[in-house]
Amino acid sequence: MLKSYLKTAWQNLRSHKTYMAINTVGLAVGIAACLLVFLLIQYETGFDNFHKNKERIYRVVAANKTPEGMSYSQGSALPVAEALRADYPQLEQVARIYARNDQQITIINDKAHTPQKKFKEQVFYAEPEFFSIFNFPFLAGDPKTALAEINTVVLTRQIAEKYFGNWHTAIGNLIKYNDNIFKVTGILQNTPVNTDFPLQVVFSFKSSVQEDISKDWIAQDGSLNTFVVLPENMPAEQLESDLKALVKKYTPAEYANQGYILQPLHNIHYERAFGTFSGKTFSKELITALSLISLFLLIIACINFINLATAQAVNRSKEVGIRKVLGSSKMQLIIQFLSETFLITLASVIIAVGVAFIALPLLNHLLQTSVKIQFGYSLMVFLCSLIMGVTLLSGFYPAIVLSGFNPIAVLKNKFTGKTAGGFSMRKALVVFQFAIAQILIIGTLVVVHQMNFFQNADVGFDKEAIITVPTANDTARSKLDALKMQLQQQTGIKDLSLSGFSPMDQAGWDDDFIFDNAAKKAGFKADLKWADANYFTTYNIAFIAGRPYNPADTVNGFVVNEMMAKKLGFTNPEGIIGKKISFWDGKINAPVVGVVKDFNGYSLKEEMKPIVLSSNSMFFRLFNIKIQPQQMKQTLAAIERLWNKTYPDFIYEYQFLDEKIAGFYRQEHQLSQLFKIFAGIAIFISCLGLYGFVSFMAVQRTKEVGIRKVLGASAGSILYLFSKEFTLLIGIAFLIASPIAYYLMHRWLQNFAYRVHLGMGLFLLTILIAEVIAWLTVGYQAIKASVANPVKSLRME
Repeated sequence: MLKSYLKTAWQNLRSHKTYMAINTVGLAVGIAACLLVFLLIQYETGFDNFHKNKERIYRVVAANKTPEGMSYSQGSALPVAEALRADYPQLEQVARIYARNDQQITIINDKAHTPQKKFKEQVFYAEPEFFSIFNFPFLAGDPKTALAEINTVVLTRQIAEKYFGNWHTAIGNLIKYNDNIFKVTGILQNTPVNTDFPLQVVFSFKSSVQEDISKDWIAQDGSLNTFVVLPENMPAEQLESDLKALVKKYTPAEYANQGYILQPLHNIHYERAFGTFSGKTFSKELITALSLISLFLLIIACINFINLATAQAVNRSKEVGIRKVLGSSKMQLIIQFLSETFLITLASVIIAVGVAFIALPLLNHLLQTSVKIQFGYSLMVFLCSLIMGVTLLSGFYPAIVLSGFNPIAVLKNKFTGKTAGGFSMRKALVVFQFAIAQILIIGTLVVVHQMNFFQNADVGFDKEAIITVPTANDTARSKLDALKMQLQQQTGIKDLSLSGFSPMDQAGWDDDFIFDNAAKKAGFKADLKWADANYFTTYNIAFIAGRPYNPADTVNGFVVNEMMAKKLGFTNPEGIIGKKISFWDGKINAPVVGVVKDFNGYSLKEEMKPIVLSSNSMFFRLFNIKIQPQQMKQTLAAIERLWNKTYPDFIYEYQFLDEKIAGFYRQEHQLSQLFKIFAGIAIFISCLGLYGFVSFMAVQRTKEVGIRKVLGASAGSILYLFSKEFTLLIGIAFLIASPIAYYLMHRWLQNFAYRVHLGMGLFLLTILIAEVIAWLTVGYQAIKASVANPVKSLRME
């Protein structure tokens, strides 16, 4: 019986090829979008799920009270782990891991200790207990002892092969880092792509501990993570309560604002406020948004099917009438039409999988992910559920409509299109489609507008044609001044400075301070930046009071920004000149010599902060070089030649500052691209649905158009007859979409300290785009109806 239904269904579909093609394409596009989002969410929700005790692993993260609210960081103070071990022996495991980016590794000769090859890597320092908490398999070496001694290192298989050619012989080899020689004592299996611990080079933690900060409870290092494994019967809330007592016990009373909370391992990948070693997060809100968008795209595609199927009902009315006269029951007709829907859905899913294979590399490139299509249990269940769900959602209503035709009325040509499933229902479905499409259009316009604002906003300093070059890791720093002098002689270099950070950076020193010899510290922290006197001319940072510090000054001075002066109570910036600021319990103490205009020290996603600039050269680690744009290529080559001549043992690398700043908004850029894609898909599918709706109108009004033409109606009036229907429907859809889109995008914009205004222009542009696209879609059918021979339509009466 089933074979008979499917065979008949295939024959019917072959006889309506245009109908089948439009439905298949619409469903395939919607299913492909849904499948890609499913694969992406499956990938993002799978991060670090492979660890045995994943439900009991927590990260100890900083949660500090500030005048502006709570401040969070993934880091902790160095002695927190030791205190947890000593005071809470019931904890199963405690381990620290520390990360540093872009570090030079030198492969050396075993006997002569001469350099052979140089590489730049992200490196980690980890305690041996780390590999008891996290299940990263070892291919060679003992996980419990590989990092037990000072100057030992564990490499992944991939890195070992890159360094030594064969990972089997890597154990015992030597590498040089920070002027220390490390012995390879273990080889890790390559870390999976879905982890926030991108381990490649892992040094023993003992090799990194600095005695002067090993007991410092104040300094919370964002690169230092402390992990604990709770006993099975211990709730996280209990340890969080104990952490408060621990901080109170070891931290001076003046730092009572500092504290710690526990972050579950399974939340690390989703919470951007804390951060990850990989530098990537994927919020749960974004997962929900993508799920809803893909679901709505699929619903839009199903609505297309319903509209086209019910429009096609007029053409199939005689077929249904004959089947009923020959004895077919209503249930048999329903099964027959559901069989046709099943075949179209099956074909659509097959096409969608092919589209997903083609689109997946593009998606991975856009999002910097490693999503793959693997036909495992979860994917097969998802595809089967899609097939059944889409078949019922798309096919059931048209099947009920078609099977309900009165055979006598049909065979006597008394059937009218108005009986084919409810004209108002189809109007409602078109409105729903275009409401979703317009929400996505508005969302796209807002995200693109915000991205343009990020790229073009005045941040208070020059960022064009400036490169930053990390200084060599030369502990003597003996060649730094010589290289600087040689660079300043290059005609293609407009200006040059040395600093700890560029003006806008994701890293920084956020510190407490004492102002004007006060008895206690100020009620807020300042962002401490290290820079020489040329920093202000290199970046064109303007002074509003005082002057830059001068190398000839007998006493070091500070330069502060406007916000710093205002927060300290100085409405006139001249008033703060000469006042002393003290950091680090008086270790850094100097008067203010100048005030500069405010500039954004962090990304525009964050509020501007009070900034203090100091000329302490001990912390210089970056060249800031402004280049003549006309001489860019030759100047870059000259800089590299001078570097290689001065530092032959160190890798040269540079980064354009504007590109670095653009990287701060990587996730927002990715979101804008996704919105563009989804909006395009929604418009495409909605236009297919609109085409089906107009096709229905053309059939329903065939006789009416014929009579109008006989009575002298022009082609333009016929065109208006069709267009006024959908113009009104899109207007209604816009009225529904606008408040929803405004609410959603207003909430999204609240994530940014600096954001665009949601003006009427964006919404008016949306309805204009929707109307123009709809007019272009409907134009073909409307023109076709307006030029048709009226005699043919009237002969049907």
